Amino acid sequence: MNEAALAAFGPAIEVCYDPSLVDDPERLRREVAQADALIVRNRTRVDLSLLDAAPKLRVVGRLGVGLENIDLEACAEKGVEVKPATGANTQSVVEYVIGAMLVLRRGAFASTKGVLAGDWPRAVLGAGGEIHGLTLGLLGFGSIAQAVARAASALGMKIAAFDPYLPEGDPAWSTAQSCDLEELLAIADVVSLHVPLTQTTKGLIGPNALAKMKPGALLINTARGGIVDEAALAAALREGKLAGAALDVFGNEPLDRTAAAVFDGCLNLILTPHIAGVTQPANIRVSQVTVENVLEVLTDASI
Repeated sequence: MNEAALAAFGPAIEVCYDPSLVDDPERLRREVAQADALIVRNRTRVDLSLLDAAPKLRVVGRLGVGLENIDLEACAEKGVEVKPATGANTQSVVEYVIGAMLVLRRGAFASTKGVLAGDWPRAVLGAGGEIHGLTLGLLGFGSIAQAVARAASALGMKIAAFDPYLPEGDPAWSTAQSCDLEELLAIADVVSLHVPLTQTTKGLIGPNALAKMKPGALLINTARGGIVDEAALAAALREGKLAGAALDVFGNEPLDRTAAAVFDGCLNLILTPHIAGVTQPANIRVSQVTVENVLEVLTDASI
């Protein structure tokens, strides 16, 4: 996290800031034994075992928004509040999604080495596409997806979304065509995922869903690994069923050589190490919001 944000705790609160604790579970358990608060990113498993080691714990601050690494039921049973940094990294994710669409659709931004070597592939690279007029399909239509929709609309895209949990009367639907999943996959030129990893969404974008996508479509996943069947996606890319994809999250993280081998031979593919919501400005915002969230609980005399 951004260390400067820790100053807001002031002298009255003792802070142990040690990012290496995530890789040393036993030492982490010793450190949380007297802790009133714990701040984590996505790699620390806040499970019953860790909670049992922290009997004084009152709040878990999450540097981000994904909560699949935190046992919410166990936290509730023990009276531990869970505070994600909601909204703090939205802009970073929005810019990642828009940027990925532009790069994948245009297909012209990996030519520097060739141009410097004297190549001049103007005819090939001049045949790229645009996103204006295309349909962006958003799987999940929460706050981040709605922000993506606003940015994409400003660039002339049409917006469609599938979200069975967003009420029909929600004002957000005035900005997007509401679809079921099959319709969304069929009409979208770009499908961007914005759902949590649950038993319902695990493997949701597998062979069947990919087969229903529009030929030549793009897929972008900044949500969670495990939602996309990576082998099936790689096959769709190699066979030319899809025109490209951008993955920021994977079923196993970090992605090792063995897991990455499934993507051998795939063209127009962007792979990044779970950083869509991580930029320098976003990290500052996320850190500040997390500290504020934790302080709010620690200074609430009623707790």
